[in-house]
Amino acid sequence: MNKTEILERLFGGSAKVKIIKLFLFNVREIFDKDTISERTKSSSANVRRELGSLEKIKFVKKRTFFKEFESRGKMIKKRVDGWYVNPEFPLLSALQQLLIKTAPFSHNEIISKLSKAGKLKFVVITGVFIQDFDSRIDILVVGDNLSKARLDTSIKSMEAEIGRELRFSTFETADFKYRLDMYDKLVRDILDFDHEVVLDKMGIAQDSG
Repeated sequence: MNKTEILERLFGGSAKVKIIKLFLFNVREIFDKDTISERTKSSSANVRRELGSLEKIKFVKKRTFFKEFESRGKMIKKRVDGWYVNPEFPLLSALQQLLIKTAPFSHNEIISKLSKAGKLKFVVITGVFIQDFDSRIDILVVGDNLSKARLDTSIKSMEAEIGRELRFSTFETADFKYRLDMYDKLVRDILDFDHEVVLDKMGIAQDSG
């Protein structure tokens, strides 16, 4: 049993874990039901049930806010119900320590999700994956014949589990080699600071070591 499965059993299901993570990673934001459902890939019924449960224990608070919608080609604002983290929740810090600092995926799980996008050559994780929230990037993907659509789907699937949007960069192998040789700033910012190599079929980690 992996860590995610353990958390789901402790908290009573995957939907609740995802929703709690969404709030913990975005403590200054307010979300309506539709956004919560979209971001966590949970059904409207599950979101409604879990919000009711979390509201009862005062983990989240409810208030209305204005949200923009598109109607007949025009943007309009509509008042909707929203929820946000209660900053005075007594176990807030403890939950942050438990859920935010629990590694969301093993390296094998990351490769399994991303491999659907194409032929992977080099994958590095940093940022949220190693609790470095100031990092410019969370994940770097290098490969050949990468499908943007499939990669976006894989990333969104991971975002739903993690609870926040992932910052990622992708490169075709030839382009990445060129940038590496030219000491590209983004590439160096990733490789010269704390990171974890998930997959290396290019011998980069060995060369840099």
